[in-house]
Amino acid sequence: MLGNKRILLVHPEISRTKYNFAGVIDNEPLELEYIFAVLKNSGFEPYIWDGQVEKISFKERLENLSPSAVYVCGRTRQENFMKEYCREAKNKGCLTFVGGLHAQLNYRRFFCDYIDCIFTSFNVFHIAEVLSGGTPENSICFKKNGKWGVKPAVPFDIREMPRADRTNFYEHMDRYRYLELLPCAHVRTSFSCPFRCSFCCRNKMNCGTYVTRDIEDVVDEIEDIRCDNIYFIDDDFLFDKNRIKRFISLVRERGIHKKYVCYGRADFIVANPQLMKDLKDIGFYYILTGLEAADGKRLAVYNKKTDVLINANAVRILNDVGINIMGMFIVDLDFERRDFKRIYKWIKSHDLKHAAISIFTPEMNSEQFDLYRDRLITSDPSCWDYLHVVAEPSKMSVKRYYMYYHILVVKLFIKGWREGIYDFLDYGFYIKSMLKNLFKFGG
Repeated sequence: MLGNKRILLVHPEISRTKYNFAGVIDNEPLELEYIFAVLKNSGFEPYIWDGQVEKISFKERLENLSPSAVYVCGRTRQENFMKEYCREAKNKGCLTFVGGLHAQLNYRRFFCDYIDCIFTSFNVFHIAEVLSGGTPENSICFKKNGKWGVKPAVPFDIREMPRADRTNFYEHMDRYRYLELLPCAHVRTSFSCPFRCSFCCRNKMNCGTYVTRDIEDVVDEIEDIRCDNIYFIDDDFLFDKNRIKRFISLVRERGIHKKYVCYGRADFIVANPQLMKDLKDIGFYYILTGLEAADGKRLAVYNKKTDVLINANAVRILNDVGINIMGMFIVDLDFERRDFKRIYKWIKSHDLKHAAISIFTPEMNSEQFDLYRDRLITSDPSCWDYLHVVAEPSKMSVKRYYMYYHILVVKLFIKGWREGIYDFLDYGFYIKSMLKNLFKFGG
C-alpha cells in the first residue's frame, strides 16, 4: 500500500566530470513526460527530477518530496547513477522501479536487493498498473519472496502512447537544446529500427518490432508544442517515402513554421533528392546520418547496405539544398594511424562541416559484445559512452589509440572553428579539454 501518491521520476546525470557534452546537447526527458502524463491521469502526483538541468541534488529532491515510489530510466553509461538513486530511495522506504533503453535489453544487470521492479518494454501504462496494486501480464521483472521473476517483453504499439505532458520541458526551456537550436523539443514517431547494422542494438528495441505513429497525429502534436525547434528522435525518421511526403503536405497545409532535426540514412537521401529540397523548404535544419566509415570494406562489415559513393552523394545533396548534415563516424578498434587520418581527409575533401566521431563500443547483450568479451578492458558501464575505449585495440596500445582519436577530434574542432560553425560553443574550453586528454590514458 502506497503511503502517498507522490511518485518521483528520475533522469540521471550524464556524467560528473567535464568530459561530456552537457550544455551542447541536452535532451528533453521525453520518456518521463509520457509516464508523467499516465500517472497524472491515473490519480497520482508525479514529479520529474532531471539530473541534466536541476539545481538541487537527487538526494535533496528525495528528502524534500518524500515520495512513495521512485522510477529511474537511463542508458548504459548511466547505470551506476541509476543504481545509486535506487539505493538511496530504498533506504528511505520507497518502492524502486527501473526502466529505459538500457534496462529493457539488460534487465538482469538490475537484479538488486534495492530494486523492486524492472520494466522491459515501452508500455508506460504498466507503471501505473503496478502502483495501483496490479501485475502486468508481460514485459516486467519483479521480486517475489526474494527471488526475481521474469515476464517476457512483448512489442508495444506506439499508437497507444499518450501525448507527453511537457510541464517539465516548459519549465526548463533555457536548457534543452540540440547544438544552437535552443530550446529544442523531442518528438517520437516510431519505435525500433527497420535496419540491421551489426554495431547497433537499436533494432532490438521493442522486441525488434518497428512500429510508427499515424503521421497526422505527429503533425497535430508538433502544432501544439510551444517550441520552434523539433528533434525527431526516431532511430530513422526518413524511411517511408510516402509517409514523409504526407508529413510535408500537412505541415504546408497548416502553415507550421519550425526547424527540424532528424535521423536519416544516406541511401534514402540519395534516392530522394527532390524530397530533400521539400524538407528544406518546410524547415529541416539538421539531418543526422550514419556515414560510419571512409572505406567500403568497413561499411560492408557493419552491414550498412551503403557504400562510400552513396555517402559522398548524400553529403553533396544536402549541402546543395542547404540542410546541415551531421555525419556520424565510428573509429574502429582495428584502426591504424592512417585510418584516423583517412576519416579526416574524407570529411575535408567532401566538405562535410558537421561530424561526430564515436569510438567503436560493443553494445551489451549483443552479438558484438560476445565477440569482444575476451578483449574487454573494463566492466564499468559509465565507459559505454562512445568516448572511451572498452576493448583492446588490435593494432596499437590503448594509450596510442586514444592519442590518435583525440588528435582527430581536435582537428575537427579547429576545422569547425575556422568555418564558423557552432558559434555558441566555447571553443577554447573544448580544445583545451581535448588537448589535455590527448596523452592521458583512459581518455
